[in-house]
Amino acid sequence: MVYGSNKSHSAATGGGSNCSGAHMERHSRRLPVFLNLAQIRFPISAIASIAHRVAGVLLFIALPVVALMLDASLRTEAGFTAVSDLFSSPLWVVTGAVLLWALVHHVLAGVRHLLMDVGVGSELVRARASARLVLVAAPALALLILVWGLT
Repeated sequence: MVYGSNKSHSAATGGGSNCSGAHMERHSRRLPVFLNLAQIRFPISAIASIAHRVAGVLLFIALPVVALMLDASLRTEAGFTAVSDLFSSPLWVVTGAVLLWALVHHVLAGVRHLLMDVGVGSELVRARASARLVLVAAPALALLILVWGLT
């Protein structure tokens, strides 16, 4: 059966709500719509807020790992050497860069949110500008800190 309006069929078969054609017609308009998230354009403030939450989750997940690595490096000389060797691997440089971005972004976006909570920069134009600033400054500062730390 084809979905859509086929009122002549429902009238000929008795119509009413017991008719399967009327039932399909009524529900075909309420079918879920596939949302392609890649095509939705989020406002810049939403992007900054989502990135702030992602950064927080990354930091939360990394905290126990960093604590265990610190513990291992402080226990013995061999533990220190193992952690030091781990930090020199290319995978750690990428991981460290992502975590550094997460830390810097989370701090900057957190300060932005705190200022907006007390009424500073909560106007739409300023809120958009501060979101852009956080999204540009966080990776730039993280990159500067990373380059400075690697030299």
